[in-house]
Amino acid sequence: MAVWQELNNPLRRRTWRLTRAVRRDLRNGLLFVSPWLIGLCIFTIYPILASFYYSFTVYDIISPPQFVGLTNYQDLLTTDPLFWKAVSNTLYYALVAVPLYLSVALAVALLLNMKVGGMAFYRTLFFLPSIVPDIASAMLWAWILNPQFGLANNLLRTLGIPTVGWLTDPQWSKPALILIGLWAFGSSMVIFLAALQDVPEALYEAANLDGAGPLRKIWNVTLPMITPTIFFNLVLGIIGTFQYFTTAFVLSQGSGGPASSTLFYSLLLYTNSFTYFKMGYGSAMAWLLFAFIFLLTWLVFKSANRWVYYEGESA
Repeated sequence: MAVWQELNNPLRRRTWRLTRAVRRDLRNGLLFVSPWLIGLCIFTIYPILASFYYSFTVYDIISPPQFVGLTNYQDLLTTDPLFWKAVSNTLYYALVAVPLYLSVALAVALLLNMKVGGMAFYRTLFFLPSIVPDIASAMLWAWILNPQFGLANNLLRTLGIPTVGWLTDPQWSKPALILIGLWAFGSSMVIFLAALQDVPEALYEAANLDGAGPLRKIWNVTLPMITPTIFFNLVLGIIGTFQYFTTAFVLSQGSGGPASSTLFYSLLLYTNSFTYFKMGYGSAMAWLLFAFIFLLTWLVFKSANRWVYYEGESA
């Protein structure tokens, strides 16, 4: 009570008034950051608010938007068969790709963390594919997975194994895209590698004294100590896979074929918005995607207290 009375004391409130020098510094600071603030408002905040409004309208860019309420959302959830096809394709890709990519990136990081000669070369070699542009990578894999003269099927013929219609068979198209994505795990690998190098050597020495083998040390020492990094890569992987677009767009030439097997959610959103110019419909799809990713990420954050260990925190 005494603190509240002190804060509301008129004499004390007068001491909080900004001096002329502070006001000048504040004005100059705002002027310096004003280009960024203007850009943030025009190119980020306004488009977000506008898309939210357009999601309740019928809007084709040319004609003025017409408010239709929740009609776009109702049509998506009840009458659009391509919507649920895109959702199933995206869920399939995410459920397979995220754990696979994390596992491979972690396994390679464990190998590259070994103290052997020439390791810098191998680290660079495994990281290079992740900096190749997505379009260039997609064009390269289009040649490799070509069903007639691609390197992959030529290798299968050499081994006497039946060839596969990688990007032309609906049963193989999504596994082919997952294989393509697996090629570029370098970013996650580097983050895992940095975390592995921060694990205290004293813990491994204690494990050796207890007679723990390599697998037991990985399970009981390494993995618990890098759980914050696993959590970080998991969140990024979830966000990235549910926005999967570029490679599928290039390899299917925007059609989502064959037989809509590569029609992912972002690709359908792009098609509705920029091919059919159904901007209101596309905005509704975007907000549904945002809501789902937000919910999934929130659930992952809620579960983090059960399995993520931060060094130095109390048990």
